[in-house]
Amino acid sequence: MSVRRADSLGGRAAVVGIGATEFSKDSGRSELKLAVEAVRAALDDAGLTPADVDGLVTFTMDTSPEITVAQAAGIGELSFFSRVHYGGGAACATVQQAALAVAAGVADVVVCYRAFNERSGRRFGSGVQQREPTAEGAALGWNLPFGLLTPASWVAMAAQRYLHAYGLTPDVFGHVAVTDRRHAARNPAAYFYGKPITLAEHAASRWIVEPLRLLDCCQETDGGQAIVVTSAERARDLRRTPAVIVAAAQGAGRAQEQMTSFYRDDLTGLPEMGVVARQLWRSSGLAPSDIDVGILYDHFTPFVLMQLEEFGFCAPGEAAGFVEADALPLNTHGGQLGEAYLHGMNGIAEAVRQIRGSSVNQVPGAARTLVTAGTGVPTSGLILGTDG
Repeated sequence: MSVRRADSLGGRAAVVGIGATEFSKDSGRSELKLAVEAVRAALDDAGLTPADVDGLVTFTMDTSPEITVAQAAGIGELSFFSRVHYGGGAACATVQQAALAVAAGVADVVVCYRAFNERSGRRFGSGVQQREPTAEGAALGWNLPFGLLTPASWVAMAAQRYLHAYGLTPDVFGHVAVTDRRHAARNPAAYFYGKPITLAEHAASRWIVEPLRLLDCCQETDGGQAIVVTSAERARDLRRTPAVIVAAAQGAGRAQEQMTSFYRDDLTGLPEMGVVARQLWRSSGLAPSDIDVGILYDHFTPFVLMQLEEFGFCAPGEAAGFVEADALPLNTHGGQLGEAYLHGMNGIAEAVRQIRGSSVNQVPGAARTLVTAGTGVPTSGLILGTDG
């Protein structure tokens, strides 16, 4: 099993194109149109055409099916199409599935996409409105009657335990928020461009669910993002510097639920991300000290701290100081707190820009970037690197 041994996917595929719409609070157009705009922009970035595409990957929480996007974008026959479950946990897994298809020869050019009107349309932050009966939904039945109705409330349970276990206060979460907004302030594509915050402003923001404040919670965004994946060999002949997929992994932990895994022995970590971390380090042969940039899923600030600890960048309970010290360039696009909430797909695009050397907050000599997907749910991760 791959959770116990290295896999052989690394180095066989690369990201060669990235494309996005603008990030807004009211796009004024359908999610399908957003998806098509992002797909076409990514193909143009790669120097490819719709006729080159024979695979598409997206999320299960998507209103734009692969065949509909293919038709609207002018893509012809498809030999591969796939969807990944668990919301934001799917982000890096879409690229993993594209890489697997390319490495196996099932497809030559695969486009991963995510597009939604998550502010002007449905809003995940509004919580559970109604739900069809499902086996996985039954887990929520143990929590909803007691007021745990929103993602913020589910994360707050683990965040409170984390603070208690390590003798910390909610102010430590502010280091993540300030770092993200500092980078967003220099990113013209970010919603909070030109709007950094201070630790004092974080501490003064209103409570959402204690210990989470408003500035601990990600945005709700309208927009689309697409990623183009092809073989490492073909990538070398295309327009842009390729971002080679050094390693890719998915992970679900023991006693895993969607955001409500409260019956585990310990609530101070993210076991699902630990599964991803072990696979990425094992398959890549790399260690935390080899990573130049971290693009960590930041729907809520406490889970960024826990991710740093799961990956071994610092000891348990020490991540706030690690972030405060700028020990690792983190979320250089501004993250979902500062740039946009696209279920992590815009984070993958930023990791590609760092490898290309084209980020607005470029880390000199960046050769290895770590990207993670949604936390609190079955999740995924990537290490992208330079060619050779």
